[in-house]
Amino acid sequence: MSISSINYSSSVLGSQIRNINQQLTDLSTQLSTGKLSQNYSGMGTNEGFAIAGRAQLSNIAAYTDTITNVNVSINLANTALQSLTKIRSTVQTGSASTAQDLNVNGQTVAQNTAAAQFGSMVGVLNTQTGSRYLFSGTAVNTQSVADAGDIINGTTTLAGFKTVMAERQAADLGANGMGRLVQTQPTPSSVQVAEDAAGSPFGLKIKSVSSTLTGATVTGPSGSPVSFSVDLNGVNPNNGDKLSVQFTLPDGTTEQIDLTASTATPTPLGNFAIDASVPVNPNNTAANLNTALNTAITKLANTSLVAASAVVAGDNFFNSASSAIGAPVNNQATPPAPVSGATALSGASPSDSISPGFVAGDTITVNGTTLTFVASGATGNQLNVTDSIQTLLSRIDQITGTSKPSTVHGGSITINTDDAASLGITSSNTGALSSLGFNSTPVTATQPPLRVGSSPASSATTLVNGSASTVKWYLGNDGPGSPRSTAMARVDDAVTVQYGAQANEDAIRRQLQAIAVFGTFSTSPTGQYSGGQVSALSLRVTQALTQQPGQQRIEDIQTDIAMAQNTMKDASTRQTQAKAQLQSIIDQAESASPDQVASEILALQNALQASYQVTSNLAQLSLVKFL
Repeated sequence: MSISSINYSSSVLGSQIRNINQQLTDLSTQLSTGKLSQNYSGMGTNEGFAIAGRAQLSNIAAYTDTITNVNVSINLANTALQSLTKIRSTVQTGSASTAQDLNVNGQTVAQNTAAAQFGSMVGVLNTQTGSRYLFSGTAVNTQSVADAGDIINGTTTLAGFKTVMAERQAADLGANGMGRLVQTQPTPSSVQVAEDAAGSPFGLKIKSVSSTLTGATVTGPSGSPVSFSVDLNGVNPNNGDKLSVQFTLPDGTTEQIDLTASTATPTPLGNFAIDASVPVNPNNTAANLNTALNTAITKLANTSLVAASAVVAGDNFFNSASSAIGAPVNNQATPPAPVSGATALSGASPSDSISPGFVAGDTITVNGTTLTFVASGATGNQLNVTDSIQTLLSRIDQITGTSKPSTVHGGSITINTDDAASLGITSSNTGALSSLGFNSTPVTATQPPLRVGSSPASSATTLVNGSASTVKWYLGNDGPGSPRSTAMARVDDAVTVQYGAQANEDAIRRQLQAIAVFGTFSTSPTGQYSGGQVSALSLRVTQALTQQPGQQRIEDIQTDIAMAQNTMKDASTRQTQAKAQLQSIIDQAESASPDQVASEILALQNALQASYQVTSNLAQLSLVKFL
């Protein structure tokens, strides 16, 4: 008979004890860490959900960082835009004041303030967050706006705004200081006023003439260049009879001169003397009318025209919009007269129409969009051959999206565009296009900035591309598309926000331009017309800084970026809720319940104690005791 060793059973029991010890160790780790396991294999079947949830939490953390960074940029941009509105308010309050006292430099206190605010505005527009310029569009590493001193005064090689404004003023005033108008007396009884050059963008443009002068004949405005004449025909007008002449200024505003026949002595301002000699000589009255008209035109030219010239110089320098100007043309009516907005695009003489005109089947293509001419019943991208020039211009403006409508004046058609680089107009009927004053195709716009085209400026008749010789004020991205789209960020799985901005946006550019004009303009402190110049300029600057319906406002930009911020806020709220849910899934899959672990530890400790007791008892066995 053999007796089996008790070591076998002891080894089995020992293995159980070691297993219990390992379980106790694992449970102790779970109790101290709160986790089911320190590796994926020990997590159980739900660990796949936990892994997916942790990936989503990682994405949310990345979105949170993005939202934080974008909020920093938006808050800085909003602070900058708020500063711009304060600058606008400050300058507008000054320009609207009636104080016109000039210092030794020929400027008012309000103008000095504007000059300082211009520098502040340039500084605001060059705001950075880190190395990123906020108002440069996609060109985030490029300074948004040139230095204020360079913009106004130029550099050693490039002209600044002050030079552009001086050139434009000389061109608008003309050598005789009468706004490029030529005044003559063709006969002793008549007076004639004419624009000095057809199609010139400079100076005063004759818009209309009306008269109640007894016995007088008024002719025009008509011809090329446009002119009008007044002939008293050897008859004295009656006391109180009036001649009214309306002019269009370069900035599009109109001014009217009213001259009243008077027997009063001395002759009141704005009147002309009726000859009272014996015998009466109406030719003397004509001479008096000529003198009064000359005085009134000279005053208008040296006050309102000078102010309008400064405003337009600002547009020439700062505005990226431009225009294509056709040569002056006449219609085929009998007698012929300059074309107008009402002139038809075709028609048989003596109708008021261009010749040659468009016929059915002709096309005109604007920036890639083709308009087709039909005999009648035009729809969609069609025009009737009997439509007016103004109808055609309106369709062109719809295609180009210009903020400044195209015009017809003095037989010259001006097509305006906000994007000079993209303008291109062609036609299958080049003869009809030539009848509109455009003798070469494609019709293109002169690239801004615009400078007076020849020297001396006082006799120039064209504006030319001045980019090669002029400071470029805006240095950032100026490509097509919304400025907001120049900075985009993904803030959620299916949510992106746009928060870009450009210093050349219309609202910002108009404000910068108006403040530059007001702060740069200066005149003679003791000049005869200095007060009138500053007064007329102040009025225009105040209007320019007043928000007009349909114009972009700085507040509109703030609203856009506020919407982006609200979108991020909503996304952040959703993500906070999602984080809690995802963490709950992960905790359920990976976390160990302290109560359950403690209970399991207690049970194992009891089992271990029992195992130890059995082991101890077995260890005390001997052959004698066994037998």
